[in-house]
Order: sequence, then C-alpha cells, then structure tokens
Amino acid sequence: MTTEAALTDTVKHGEDFRDDLRVTTTPSKATQLPLGSLKELIAINNWRSAFSIFQTLIVLLTALAVALLVWQPVVLVISVVVIGTQQHALIVLAHDATHYRLFKTRTLNDLIGCICGTIAGISMRTYRIIHRLHHNHLYQEKDPDIPLHGGYPRGRAYLVRKLLQDFCGLTTWKTYGYFFGKLSSKNEPEECDRFLEDTSHRLFRAARIDRYIVATTHLTALATSFLFGFAVEYLVLWILPLATVVPTLLRLRALCEHGAVVDFSSALTAARTNYPPKWIQWLLFPHHVNYHLEHHVYPAIPHYNLPACHHQMKQLGMLDNAEVRTIGKTLGMLFSDRSEDS
Repeated sequence: MTTEAALTDTVKHGEDFRDDLRVTTTPSKATQLPLGSLKELIAINNWRSAFSIFQTLIVLLTALAVALLVWQPVVLVISVVVIGTQQHALIVLAHDATHYRLFKTRTLNDLIGCICGTIAGISMRTYRIIHRLHHNHLYQEKDPDIPLHGGYPRGRAYLVRKLLQDFCGLTTWKTYGYFFGKLSSKNEPEECDRFLEDTSHRLFRAARIDRYIVATTHLTALATSFLFGFAVEYLVLWILPLATVVPTLLRLRALCEHGAVVDFSSALTAARTNYPPKWIQWLLFPHHVNYHLEHHVYPAIPHYNLPACHHQMKQLGMLDNAEVRTIGKTLGMLFSDRSEDS
C-alpha cells in the first residue's frame, strides 16, 4: 500500500502525487517504511498546520510593524530580508497545500493554501499542476524544474551571476510566471499539452480561477496603496522582497534540493536532504523543507512529520546510499567550478 492509496477518498487520478519508491539500497536493507509507521506519518494534524501558519504570520507582521515604526535605512534593509524569508515560508506552506497535506478537508486545505499563496504572489492551484509533473517525473522528460536545477555545477561565476540577477529583481517576471503555469520557453505548446495530458479537468478549472484571484488581489492592493497614500510603504515592504529576496531564496533552495546530483534513477539520489545550522534553516529551509529527499519518496507526509520520517528511514538503512549532506558540502558542490567526486 502506498500513500496514494491512503488518499483515494479525496484525491483522484489526474490529481495525485505518486510515491517515488524507486530504490538504490542493497537487498539487505528495507526499501519502504512499515505500513503502521507510514499511516502515522501521513496523518494530518490541523492544529500543527495552524501553528506553522501562525508562526510565519507573527514574524511577518512583526517585521512590518518594526519597519513602519522605525523608518530608517538599516531597519528597512533588515525588514525587507526578514519579510522576504516569511513570504518564502508562506510559499512553503502553500506547497504543503498543493499536496493536500495542510488541512484534513480539501475545502479548508485549498482555501488556506490559496490564501498563503495569494499573499506571496503565487497561484497555489496552478502550482499544483506544475508541481505534479516535477514529483511524478523527477529528472525525466516531463520534469518542468530541470531548466532551473539541472546541469550543475555550472561554475562559480555562473551561479553567482544568477543569484545576483534574482536579488536585483531581473528574474522576477520569470519566477512568478512559473507559479502562474508558464513552463520553460524551451518547451513547445504541443509538448506542454502532452506533459499535462494526465491532469484532471478539475485542476485546470480551479487553477484558472485562482490565477484571476491572485492577479486581482495584487492589482487591487497596489491601486489601494496609491489611493490612500501608502504606496511607498507597500512597494518597499511588500513588493520589493517579493521581487528580490523570494526569487533568490527559491533558486538557492531548489539547487540545494536537486542541483549537482549525478544519479537520476531514484528519489534517494535525485533529491537531497540537507543538514543546515538553525539560522540557515530559518533563512532557507522553513517548515522542515530541508528534508526534501523524504518528501519525494513520501509526498503525502506533512511538513512537521518529515524529521520523524527521516529518522525512521535512517534507522532502517534506507538512506545509506542517499543524497544526505551538510549544507556546507552541498554549497561547495553547487559553487564548484568543475564536477568533483562526492
């Protein structure tokens, strides 16, 4: 039994995220978690999800309040960075909702997930369509994320230049275009249609409506800020971090999760779990998103159970040959000027 089977009451074909149970372990090691453990790990706790949202909003609102009360350059710079990290954290929570793992009922899950996404400028329901391809076809032809994280290391200068472009806002349109359903410019329309042929019509309809809601919300907020005289505050404290900090964090996190891997045959080697110090986890990997390998193997596990999943997989020997590294080792590989033995 897979976690997909455990979710058949709410998730239908064409909307599912499949477990990636391709294995690279030796025959003497376990290749799956025991069914009893898996049932506990995929259980959704509404209160824990609500607490994660509360944590993010408290930090976000505090940073906004401090910046508005102390309108000074140094405070503004720090506030913009902090606000950007929490906008990114909202995207991570919306990501849980794309997997139907934020709240137990789909209606509440999608409502709160769409709100988190809308606040951060993305269409959660559109992201669900694109993200299914990434999970169900990891590092295969239909994976839409390969243009972002494939081919590394590409040289230190190349990656530094890309991150600087992100931080200067030069890739903002492309970044949010992805979350509105735009695949790589290298993909022909006919090819995109073929990639999405197993996506349910219900997902397409919901995504189309969601895109209008997100766009209308942000256009209304922008117009309101000009009308009532707080346009500068809105542009500096909300749009600026969305345009600079968030794209930078998204690229760097995606590369830490999938960049510079050499074995695409399994989620255990094509995805990566990183061990970061606490401050980097807060900055780059909010809500346990650093346990990315485990998330690909079992996408039905909510974010707060990923550390336990990692521990159990490690105890069973499932991670013996897996891409599990310290963040320092990962960054060293990504910023390398040439491929190096791991």
